[in-house]
Amino acid sequence: MDSINNKLPSIKQLQCFLVVAQELNFRRAAERLRMTQPPLTRQIKLLEEMLGCALFIRNTHEVRLTEAGRKLVPKATQLINELTHCVDEMNTEQSRLRMGLTRTLSFDNIPQVSDRINQFLSHKEIDIQNLTSIQLLQLLSKGQMDMVIIGEKSLHSEQDFSFHWIYREPLMLVMPSSHPASLQDKVALADIADLPLFWFPRHANPLYYDKCEAYFRHLSFTLERVKEPDDSLVLLSSIARGKGMTLMPQSMCTFHQQGLCYRTLTDDAAQSLNIDVYVATRKNDTREWVINGIQLLTVGKNA
Repeated sequence: MDSINNKLPSIKQLQCFLVVAQELNFRRAAERLRMTQPPLTRQIKLLEEMLGCALFIRNTHEVRLTEAGRKLVPKATQLINELTHCVDEMNTEQSRLRMGLTRTLSFDNIPQVSDRINQFLSHKEIDIQNLTSIQLLQLLSKGQMDMVIIGEKSLHSEQDFSFHWIYREPLMLVMPSSHPASLQDKVALADIADLPLFWFPRHANPLYYDKCEAYFRHLSFTLERVKEPDDSLVLLSSIARGKGMTLMPQSMCTFHQQGLCYRTLTDDAAQSLNIDVYVATRKNDTREWVINGIQLLTVGKNA
């Protein structure tokens, strides 16, 4: 039999089909696949044209599978699983594990996590990259990473990745040292509400953003927000000049400048304003070194 058949569906088309079949919503499926809706729709249309049948019934109210679509789900799932297993078997021959760390945190300043990472590094040759959590999950989904440590989970990704909680990073209040509240050991947002909060757009980290905003909504006052500068040094210099305040992971509060100070949040704020750190792997990854890594990184964890 000729192994070249240009009329076969692509892996990308089958992956798009399965995610839409799971979500029954093109917008959510596009978010999971980290693409926009138009190219997702094109992939589904190409697949339908290649198979010669409709796979979805789509109107303004709902998306549902046709009979042909329902029959394709188990077959496409089996094909993807077999290919994934094949790739995993090939990867077991690699001598190095590819690991990613979020650059949002400085793990060198988190002993309870860095000790576990260093212990893991001593067991196996590992290539490490420091990127944003979103970038790391994108590489993980493409099979270009084996394991990543990120800040907060990603939306619409529970079916794609396995998340294992390892640590809760406190947030510190970064504020001008000239402000009267800087004399306190612990500061409430109400104590410094006369200053605007330098804040970031939601798409940068939706779950972390939503966690903080949920706390802000219950405050008895309105917290003014201003756009956070892209450069962290510009941000900290602006705060030192009394232009505002911000929240920063404790492990990153190492830059010292005249006029700048870091203060612990009050207990009630600290319970809500924090970053949950997870180790993430691809769903159903059964490779021994990945399982061992999860066990080592999550040992002794406590909420």
